[in-house]
Amino acid sequence: MNIPEERFYRARVTQRVDVTRDLWTLRIWPGEHFDFTPGQFASLGLEINGKRIERPYSMVSSPAEDEVEFFLELVPGGMLTPRLYKLQPGDELLMRKLPKGKFTLQTSDSRMNHLLVSTVTGVAPFVSMIRTLAEGWREGRFNEAQRIFLLHGASRPRELGYKEELTRLAEEMPWLQYVPTISRPWDHADWQGEIGRADDILRKYADQWGLTAENTHAYLCGHPEMITNSKAILQRLGFVDRKDIKEETYWIAPKQAFAGSAGR
Repeated sequence: MNIPEERFYRARVTQRVDVTRDLWTLRIWPGEHFDFTPGQFASLGLEINGKRIERPYSMVSSPAEDEVEFFLELVPGGMLTPRLYKLQPGDELLMRKLPKGKFTLQTSDSRMNHLLVSTVTGVAPFVSMIRTLAEGWREGRFNEAQRIFLLHGASRPRELGYKEELTRLAEEMPWLQYVPTISRPWDHADWQGEIGRADDILRKYADQWGLTAENTHAYLCGHPEMITNSKAILQRLGFVDRKDIKEETYWIAPKQAFAGSAGR
């Protein structure tokens, strides 16, 4: 199949890290620097039986990094992720040269608080945002009036990809609060963090942090049920304008062809 070279990189895998049996990270080198805004996504693809299959995935890396990082979940029966799952360092894949998406931090008004709520791989765009802000803070380019509050949910501790990095950054950065939570604690007696789904603890932390529709933008990324529940909670807290809440829905269904954001 002829690939239009002006639209795609023939990228190469440089690193793979297995987080769990069905969660993993890939770092790829597109062949040149890939510029994007934190929160955007890129389309990854493979040539399969003469046909190009591609799906969108949010970047984890910051735009300052030369390699581009992704946090992926295996979709059993999917057309693409089972094949991406087989990729090892040195293997080649396709990546569109144009990033897309508007799931980016809103910093153009007076609301300085940013409430980020995620499940599993939905943390990816938030890691990109936080890495980028951390770089700016270290270099004196960060407006410390901006505050980031991240709730990160998963069933089990090992599914909380980037927990160690985010915990370390929260300890270092005075503008970052990070709260991981798990919904299946019974097999993890050593877990000392929050218990419940991300939307279960949303109201508690919104109140604790003093987050209101007047001073906060909300961002929801991950499982559609979490987004539906979180939106309802936020609406009861006064987040009723369409501009108050941004969302990216990650579908993880056995018969769906992708594990990216719905509607892309």
